[in-house]
Amino acid sequence: MKHIALVLAVTAGQLAVAADPAYETELHAWRDAREKALRADNGWLTLAGRYPLKSGDNSFGTGTDNDLVLPPELKGTGPDRLGTLHVDADGKRVTLRPAAGVTMVAGGKSFTGERVFGTEPDWVGLGRLRMHVIVRDGRFLLRVADNESAVRKNFPGCRWYAADERFRVEAKFVPYPPGKMIRVVDVLDRASQQPCPGYAEFRLGGGTHRLDAIAEDGGLFFVFKDGTAEDTTYGAGRFLTIAAVPKDNATFTLDFNKAYNPPCAVSDFTTCPAAPRQNVLPVRVEAGEKYTKK
Repeated sequence: MKHIALVLAVTAGQLAVAADPAYETELHAWRDAREKALRADNGWLTLAGRYPLKSGDNSFGTGTDNDLVLPPELKGTGPDRLGTLHVDADGKRVTLRPAAGVTMVAGGKSFTGERVFGTEPDWVGLGRLRMHVIVRDGRFLLRVADNESAVRKNFPGCRWYAADERFRVEAKFVPYPPGKMIRVVDVLDRASQQPCPGYAEFRLGGGTHRLDAIAEDGGLFFVFKDGTAEDTTYGAGRFLTIAAVPKDNATFTLDFNKAYNPPCAVSDFTTCPAAPRQNVLPVRVEAGEKYTKK
C-alpha cells in the first residue's frame, strides 16, 4: 500500500506535457468521430429497452397486454400491438411478424410480411422506433431504440482531459501461449471467458505496468481502471482499442488520451465488462474521457 501511495503521489505531482499540434489535431478529430457515432441514430444514447425473448411467440407493442411492453414514449408510432417475435424451438432463429396493417422499415426498405432477423445489428422499425435482436449467454433479447429519446436530446457531450503526451506511451506486446483465456465480469456480475493473446507492458508514473488484452475484431481491446475511477472517470473502468495485433514482443503506441467510456456510462440498457483485477492500475491516468455521475 505504501508503494501504491508513493506512485500516486509522484504521478499527481508531475506536470502535464503539451501535445504536438499535429497530434492534437488528430486526437480532436478522433474524439469528434467518437461523439458523432455516440449521437447517431440507433446509437447508445437512443437505447430505450432490453427484453428477453421466450421460445415461441412474443407479442410486442406499447399496449399493456403484450408480452413485451415497450416504453410509453413510443406510444403512437403504431397500434398498441405492433406484431409478434417468434423464437424457433431450436433457439436458432427469430422471425418478426408485423401485425395486420403495420409497415416497417429495414435497410431503407419497407416491408409488411414476416422477416427473419439477421446478424446483429439488423435494425428494423417504424417512426422513431428501431429494434434488433441480440444474443447474450445463448439467449435472444430484443434491444429497442428511440431515436427521439430524451437521453439523446439532452446529452451534454463527451468531456475529455486535455491532450497530454505523458499518457501516450510506448508499450511492448508480450504474447501468451495460444488459447489463453481471461475471466471478465460484467456490471451485472456475470462472468465470461475471453480470448487473451497477450499483454501490453509499459512505464507510467515512475513504474512498470501491464494490461491484459482481449482479442477483438482483429485487434486488441483493453478494459482498464485507474486511480481516477469514481472520481473523474467511470467507476467500472474505461476502454482502449488497438486496430491490429502487434507482432510478438514488438513495441506499439498505447494512447490513454483515447481512453473512452463504456456504453454503460450513458445507457441503462447495456451490460459492459468491468476491468479485470489485473488491469487495475495503481496510478491516476488523467487522460481520455471523463465521467460525471448522473
